[in-house]
Amino acid sequence: MSTTDRPPPAPGDTSAGASGPPLLRTEGVGKSFPGVVALDGVDFEVRAGEVHVLLGENGAGKSTLIKLLAGAHRPDRGRVLLDGRPVRLHTAQDAERLGIATIHQEFNLVPDLTVAENIFLGRQPRRFGLIDRARMYAEAAALLERVGVDVDPRARLRRLGVARLQMVEIAKALSVHARVLVMDEPTAVLTAGEVERLFTLVRRLRDEGTGVVFITHKLEEVAALGDRVTVLRDGRSIARVPAGTPRDDLVRLMVGRSIEDQYPRARGPVRRDATPLLRVSGLSRAGRFTDVGFEVHAGEVVSLAGLVGAGRTEVARAVFGADPYDSGRVESQGRPLPRHDVTAAMAAGIGFVPEDRKAQGLLLDASVAENLGLVTLRAATRAGLVDRAGQRRAADRMARRLRVRMAGLDQPARTLSGGNQQKVAIGKWLLAQSRVLILDEPTRGVDVGAKVEIYRLVNELTASGHAVLMISSDMPEVLGMSDRILVMAQGRIAGELSAAEATQDAVLELAVGTATATETEPTAGPAEGPADGEGPGGH
Repeated sequence: MSTTDRPPPAPGDTSAGASGPPLLRTEGVGKSFPGVVALDGVDFEVRAGEVHVLLGENGAGKSTLIKLLAGAHRPDRGRVLLDGRPVRLHTAQDAERLGIATIHQEFNLVPDLTVAENIFLGRQPRRFGLIDRARMYAEAAALLERVGVDVDPRARLRRLGVARLQMVEIAKALSVHARVLVMDEPTAVLTAGEVERLFTLVRRLRDEGTGVVFITHKLEEVAALGDRVTVLRDGRSIARVPAGTPRDDLVRLMVGRSIEDQYPRARGPVRRDATPLLRVSGLSRAGRFTDVGFEVHAGEVVSLAGLVGAGRTEVARAVFGADPYDSGRVESQGRPLPRHDVTAAMAAGIGFVPEDRKAQGLLLDASVAENLGLVTLRAATRAGLVDRAGQRRAADRMARRLRVRMAGLDQPARTLSGGNQQKVAIGKWLLAQSRVLILDEPTRGVDVGAKVEIYRLVNELTASGHAVLMISSDMPEVLGMSDRILVMAQGRIAGELSAAEATQDAVLELAVGTATATETEPTAGPAEGPADGEGPGGH
């Protein structure tokens, strides 16, 4: 029975999902790390046959809670109950044995092994002491069929795209007969079609009696998939409400305040007659993009929109010098830049915050201060000596300006929440005073409160004469924050829309007008993380 088939809850009843006692429950669980309380008496539950959405800003406690359920963390106080009986989750094996499976933002898979070997990793069926490969492949095929994905169980995992990797993770969870399935931001890197296929599977698992814990930053997914919602804020469980709760009320519960204008774009005058801060002419690279040209002027936000695979990120990386191109020209404030030269682009005042902040935007094991000072390190060096005190003072000012939630400047970037990691990734370019900032998916995996802070930062940049080139797959973000929108399709600029004439239909018409209407599946690789970290500030 689908969510829409269920009768409305009785007056005063906050549950909209399955009835009956909780399958899994936490009571007053607490967890602290040095310098921060991650969980402070959290009560949470999921029933058999329901999708229970867990909402909260980055740093609210979501990742710490699910790592506790997965056996990666032990609570300092409180207890976890399964079927009403207290259980001890000291290891991942404990959770697995009890039927609790967790699909983290970063897949726990081995690229060089086959699909079947990943599904049964460490639990391969055996015959006479040897791995029974025939049985393993047969059982893997049955699991893959159950989740509705057409994949050869003998295929190497590295050949699969992100959507199929997601399905393999679910098949792996089902292989341990999971009664509780925890999904952490599973739609962050999926196309719209892939999201709907995933939702169909989750609904089927729910109807079969599985209890699903679903974490998302996309509020439109709450009512589409969820039955009930628990909201965390500052490590506490603030409310448990039906999934049909109005979006504004959910935002107010998450951030503790009302966000009246989620896209506070302050559009000012732009001098079209002045030399553009960035000019791209005839940029081409075989098989990637063709004859791409545009200008970005001081004081404006220009967005590159389009379907997945349209070539937006490839163009941005070429402009920044990270990737080569075959022909064309990139100019910064009227001066041509050499091809494939990141150092020259940086010296010319161009900054780039990549889509995958974990792999390309940050040094995860370095501190907040070290990451913020990366771009200005050379300028702060005299006679081979770095002005570390000056760098630290500058990092402290920037962290305060960006409101980075952290235990201190020495905290490793890896342990920050996703939103705070993104602030640091942006902050290093602000310290370098980049005139043009390229933002590739700047708010992916970022909660609504941090999104608004990033948008206001964009306004500050453009108001002070800087410019932003933004790539985003979030249509409301594109429409709400852009002065001009360049729509790409099949590696070409299909058209340009001003803020006044841009609508979702107009953008999509250009995006599919010269391309097929089928969205391209992303290639295999690290799932951007969108991801909360572990430990202080990463909960």
